[in-house]
Amino acid sequence: MAEQYDVIILGSGPGGYVSAIRCAQLGLKTAIVERENLGGICLNWGCIPTKALLRSAEILHYAQHATDYGLKIAGEIEADLEAVVKRSRGVAKQLNQGVTHLMKKNKIAVHMGEGTLNGPTSLTVKGEKGEEKLSAKHIIVATGARARDLPFAKADGKRIWTYRHAMTPSEMPKKLLVIGSGAIGIEFASFYNDMGADVTVVEMLDRLVPVEDKDVSAFLEKAVTKQGMNIMTGAGVEDIKASDSGVKAKIKGKDGKVAEHEFSHCIVAIGIMPNTENIGLEKLAEMDRGFIQIDPYGRTKSKSLWAIGDCTPGPWLAHKASHEGVTTAEAIAQELGNKDVHPHPLNRDAIPGCTYCHPQIASFGMTEAKAKEAGYEVKVGMFPFIGNGKAIALGEAEGFTKTVFDTKTGELLGAHMIGAEVTEMIQGYVVGKTLETTEIELMQTIFPHPTISESMHESVLAAYGRALHI
Repeated sequence: MAEQYDVIILGSGPGGYVSAIRCAQLGLKTAIVERENLGGICLNWGCIPTKALLRSAEILHYAQHATDYGLKIAGEIEADLEAVVKRSRGVAKQLNQGVTHLMKKNKIAVHMGEGTLNGPTSLTVKGEKGEEKLSAKHIIVATGARARDLPFAKADGKRIWTYRHAMTPSEMPKKLLVIGSGAIGIEFASFYNDMGADVTVVEMLDRLVPVEDKDVSAFLEKAVTKQGMNIMTGAGVEDIKASDSGVKAKIKGKDGKVAEHEFSHCIVAIGIMPNTENIGLEKLAEMDRGFIQIDPYGRTKSKSLWAIGDCTPGPWLAHKASHEGVTTAEAIAQELGNKDVHPHPLNRDAIPGCTYCHPQIASFGMTEAKAKEAGYEVKVGMFPFIGNGKAIALGEAEGFTKTVFDTKTGELLGAHMIGAEVTEMIQGYVVGKTLETTEIELMQTIFPHPTISESMHESVLAAYGRALHI
């Protein structure tokens, strides 16, 4: 007999384990199936351990620039890559143990192994207990995604790396090629550049971090070029050959000319592929390029089968997956008779994005260009950090905040920030968007002084010709 549950979640990343907790909170008998590590890629090999690496690089950067703050540090400052990686893995282990505790606390059954769907309400797990048959009234697929390989140069973990290899390097790259300048690519470029590598970034499109506002992209390119990175936009890697001694890459530049360059290592960061093949989805869900198609509550075309996170259409962000997980859990609970829950479908206009390079980037909503393309007449405000007292005092006066409003209604359409600690501030705008705040409420909000967040207020004022400190 198959073990029976109300809900089974296939995958324990930030979508899966959060969904499991919410299901348990709602009184549903819940199980989670995981083939590798509780917490999924994000906690073990993604969001969290990379931030630990970047924190080490940030402290190294400040130590190397101690004289800028009137301080003297005796002796040579150098990075111990093995110790930096060890700290990062320790952080990941701590969080993995935290998720394990949360599963026990919420009485969620954990089945370790490879899960395969037999239908919309049953699956088989092959793992440490042999083969298990499980069934549930509802199943949530939260299998996530993995790094996309170059078709002509698959990652080998020695010279050609994905993000996973880049987090546990066997040696420090001397001359590093990073292919792709999205969040993953530019974060690793920033880390290894601060750690002392000679870094080249190749981006196929005409600017860095191409999903961001053009002003952010332009500012970032100037900043990282000043830091010593070699940036090649509008360029493409046509061939890579790896050897025991390094990597040879043929790169086609903006001018159309192809030249061969030599590097010690290469990181491929050209996107992701959903983990949806060979798990029994073929007849159960509608697919598009491997991504599971869902309704606003996460349901597939099969009534009892749901999907969340990176195996569904983007943006592919951990916090988006968690939000979807809660929505789907509540939708299932409501369907099973709980009238006290009210599922909240994802509002794609209010999903923040954060990139933890140096300087940091944070944004949400429409860029100025996208708003104009959508037919809005816009008011745009920009405030530079050089006009912010706290930023100057911190020695972090490079950056700006930019806001985009609908001229007719005062609706906040988007916000775009680059500079110190902006990833901690963007949520203020997202809360405003969620509450349907207009420019008037934002103007009348009192921001504490001295804080970098005052740049947010000034940016709003600037959009309406009322900025005070520029």
